[in-house]
Amino acid sequence: MDIDRLLSVFDPQTAAVQHGSVVNRYLSDLKGYYADPRAYEAASSGGNPLVYSVSSLEPGHEAGDLHFGVGMMLPGKIGNEYYLTKGHYHAWRAAAEYYIGLSGSGMVLLEDERTQETHLIPMTPNAVIYVPGYNAHRTINTGTVPLTYIGIFAANAGHDYGSIAERNFRHVVVEQDGQPVLIERQTYLASLGRA
Repeated sequence: MDIDRLLSVFDPQTAAVQHGSVVNRYLSDLKGYYADPRAYEAASSGGNPLVYSVSSLEPGHEAGDLHFGVGMMLPGKIGNEYYLTKGHYHAWRAAAEYYIGLSGSGMVLLEDERTQETHLIPMTPNAVIYVPGYNAHRTINTGTVPLTYIGIFAANAGHDYGSIAERNFRHVVVEQDGQPVLIERQTYLASLGRA
């Protein structure tokens, strides 16, 4: 077996993975994901900044193989809503995942497709977060420095971004009185006079 499949090195500050592939997401890639379209348009008029990147390694595609990705999310907000990832379900809905916090501070938003339960889990250095199957999951940077983390998942989990793009998460995480607060999307829009 090739040593590159057995050993990889990553930088916990930049999320770069040796021999990995990189996906960069810019603000323009996140149109429709933030709750407040006016705040999004105002932020977009100032340019197209990088919001997050994920470097991943897929060493095998056999049953039982594992993949991993290292994410790096910059700090920022669109209106009062913190920078976020697109979020996704796994294509194989039963597949679970682990997130491990490396640096910075943020949250993982979980929404169960079957029960409609929502959980907001703190992500800090050394935190290990279990993402159960059937849960849409999104990472949110609530800090002032880049948030980095690693995700480990089954090779056949797949990613379903389309379901989130179609109906988004039911909740948003916004800053209120200097703290991150979980609020229903429609309630938040109503508070802005935009429901």
